[in-house]
Amino acid sequence: MDAATLVDVWEQVIGSQPEPPRWLVLATGALALTLVLVRPAWRVMRNTATIAHEGGHALVAVASGRRLAGIRLHSDTSGLTVSAGRPHGVGMVLTTAAGYPAPSLLGLGGAWLLYTDHITALLWITVAALAALLVMVRNAYGALSLVVTGGVCFAVSWFADAGIQAAFAYLAVWFLLFAGVRPILELQGLRRQGRAPDSDPDQLAGLTGVPAGLWVALFLAITAGCLFTGGGWLLQLGR
Repeated sequence: MDAATLVDVWEQVIGSQPEPPRWLVLATGALALTLVLVRPAWRVMRNTATIAHEGGHALVAVASGRRLAGIRLHSDTSGLTVSAGRPHGVGMVLTTAAGYPAPSLLGLGGAWLLYTDHITALLWITVAALAALLVMVRNAYGALSLVVTGGVCFAVSWFADAGIQAAFAYLAVWFLLFAGVRPILELQGLRRQGRAPDSDPDQLAGLTGVPAGLWVALFLAITAGCLFTGGGWLLQLGR
């Protein structure tokens, strides 16, 4: 690849792309909601939400000064992020709290990029983020999940035309916005049955003294706010 080609690629990444038609935005939103609500589809797609969840833990652990030891993603769509540092304090609280809001917050960031017509930039940022996570994955299934997800994103960004890129980007962002809510509702259902004693909200209750139920409510408020705001950006409301 020569210098001129690299310049062309860079200009495409940082440049803006045409706004897609309204029907495509609505259709991808409906499909994303279906993928979240229909149980068989959710069982397959939930792994994407888990990648975002564990990525949130990892990012905040590093940002708060903790040492990231590794990430594991499992075939049952569960995950684990291990970091080293003080077992208490602000860094530990922020790291523990970062997981459940992460898919929605990532979706909100993606919605802003789409609102500003940076479709290609969104795809390349996604590929870069997945590559960064791959370095810290410590099990084969987790590595495979990231390679497949990143490979699909790269293939769309490199080989697909503008229409396919737009459809893929909008579907992915809608999915993150919707998918951020369901795991929290599922978690609260498990907590009511006493089946999730070591959940993130329960760990946060032990770290802060704030009841786990309030942490669940906070996570729901964040994800609902992201869905409302990000959905408005995707629909180009206010323009």
